[in-house]
Amino acid sequence: MHEEVQYSHSTDIPGLVLSKARFAEFRFEPHYHLDCHIALIASGVQRQSFRGESLLLTRGAIQLMPAGEVHDGVAGADESYTLQTFRLSPALLNGFGEEITGKHYFPSQAAAVLQDSRLAEQLLKIHATLQHGMNDPIMSETYVLELLESLFARLKQPSPTPIAGALSSQQLRLVREFVEANIADKIVLEDLSLLVGLDRFRFLKLFKRTVGMTPHAWLLRMRLEKAVALINANRNMPITEIAHAVGFFDQSHFTRAFREAYGVTPARF
Repeated sequence: MHEEVQYSHSTDIPGLVLSKARFAEFRFEPHYHLDCHIALIASGVQRQSFRGESLLLTRGAIQLMPAGEVHDGVAGADESYTLQTFRLSPALLNGFGEEITGKHYFPSQAAAVLQDSRLAEQLLKIHATLQHGMNDPIMSETYVLELLESLFARLKQPSPTPIAGALSSQQLRLVREFVEANIADKIVLEDLSLLVGLDRFRFLKLFKRTVGMTPHAWLLRMRLEKAVALINANRNMPITEIAHAVGFFDQSHFTRAFREAYGVTPARF
């Protein structure tokens, strides 16, 4: 049976690697990693030996495998299984973990298998979105922060720091002015959070509570609305130029996002 493995290395989030694999006969011999793995089974069954126990992992299970833990893996039935993983470097885990939990260091996690179908489905969706949107830094940062917040909330080790309050009208004005002045450029979450003196996680939570959209969704809509204004102002302007003018570096990404927002392609608007 055909087996395949795909790796995606994030340029927006150093230390994040995504993998998606389908295995039938391939066997992971006992091994360990120097980074943290969050593993999900999208289909089929994986059999794993870990600390003297035999585990069967199926869809709905979430495995948190810290650095240094020895384990193996093989198909648990007479059919293939699909494995999707998030690999997070120690530096990435410490940096994002501190923002979410308020700790100045990230306590070492014990290996765990969570049986939580709802959270597993959310994480599979995040994995797929990150794989198809790795050229969007705010989206990538948002999804990784939400991924870790969901896991920490479920594990309660350490618990996410409660976030209260909202952004002020002055803070929102600073964000909007910066975005409009830099709409053609790459904008990351830290660019916006530093404007209002917050870390990325606190800014993400307060922005969403205040505006009703994530910073990524709001920025994407701003880029699209600016594109509409350019189309209306100059019907002869090439679509590629419009895309670049509002911060899309990939015309196919621009066309797809435009269609999802307005129901038609930019050329037919």
